Amino acid sequence: MKGQSSVFIFSSALMLILSGFTLLHSRSKSLSKKHSFKQSAYYRVEIDKSKYELKVYDEDGWMMTYPVVFGTSDMTDKMMEGDRQTPEGNYHIIAKKIHAEWGPFLLLDYPTKTDIEKFNERKMRGLIPSNAKPGGGIGIHATRLNEDRFVDYYYNWTLGCISTKREYARELYNLLPIGTEVVIVH
Repeated sequence: MKGQSSVFIFSSALMLILSGFTLLHSRSKSLSKKHSFKQSAYYRVEIDKSKYELKVYDEDGWMMTYPVVFGTSDMTDKMMEGDRQTPEGNYHIIAKKIHAEWGPFLLLDYPTKTDIEKFNERKMRGLIPSNAKPGGGIGIHATRLNEDRFVDYYYNWTLGCISTKREYARELYNLLPIGTEVVIVH
């Protein structure tokens, strides 16, 4: 009887945890699976590298959360072209295209004036080589075909971009207009 009671308590606790997780992500699932997205005049994206999350907000607040991965696992700010780091700062979506390998691609305006200032300061301090370049082409995009598992396993594989599952990248591509603010933090 004592063993059955422990199993019941463990099962109940697990169900509570799972139901809490479902509630946390329920708005996202109901919007993306059952309903069409509400067209809004305002969207904002927040990407938290330490949590591997991309959150979308509209004028009413939080809409959905997507899992994402990045360039490398050490999660430092982008220093220069080729370092595979994901930049941190305030950006905007400046173009949308379908990439042959990565599917839906939302191009960000990296490097911004602030990124160039950080880059030049780091160069002056000798933190990066004098012939280094700041890089570019940073965006939010899908995984390669049949590689959605990289997101499940938090496998950072990009050259500095933000990547999510193909289905989620399509949703973001269809939802977010050019000009959407994107904030990336660590």
